[in-house]
Amino acid sequence: MATLRLGDTAPNFTQDSSEGPIDFYQWAGDAWVVLFSHPADFTPVCTTELGKTAALASEFRKRGVKPIAISVDPVDKHKEWIADIDDTQNTTVNFPILADADRKVADLYDLIHPNASTTATVRSVFIIDPKKVVRTTITYPASTGRNFDEILRVIDSLQLTDSHKVATPANWRDGDEVVIVPSLQDPDEIAQRFPKGYRAVRPYLRLTPQPNR
Repeated sequence: MATLRLGDTAPNFTQDSSEGPIDFYQWAGDAWVVLFSHPADFTPVCTTELGKTAALASEFRKRGVKPIAISVDPVDKHKEWIADIDDTQNTTVNFPILADADRKVADLYDLIHPNASTTATVRSVFIIDPKKVVRTTITYPASTGRNFDEILRVIDSLQLTDSHKVATPANWRDGDEVVIVPSLQDPDEIAQRFPKGYRAVRPYLRLTPQPNR
């Protein structure tokens, strides 16, 4: 399958997992999803990533996000690995890890990059909205652990900009000023949408306090 691009529909699948068989669309329901892949079980960087994901459970939950991991190893190995993750990272893995031994999901989501490895999945992240649309893709090299603060930041931006006519500037964090989209030009609509006002650095660069704060 061709690489998934932003705006594509995330493919559905049924696959076994550490929490039993999963029909992806049914499991996701109307939640946002972070689907992230791992080269293999019992690898050091992945162990820290899964531990961090578990530690951030409340942050994902308050954003209406369900995390789900994937590795090409089988369920029994996942369960052994989860015990190690919980022990070494001082947490409790509370989300499923897909057991993609037949590479069905890896093929659907283009997670095997032969020039990097012909057997291991790359370290990719897919942020998928409740309509099952791919909203963000990030791929890291195997040697580099993911920045989960950045993943949460992107989700905050997506959820904010879906509900308000704004974009988020460089290094934006929840609570910072945002940019009024250039397509919004009607003064009355601007005043209605942004009652706290705005400052025009340039006609095309208008900053306003975050509207849902």
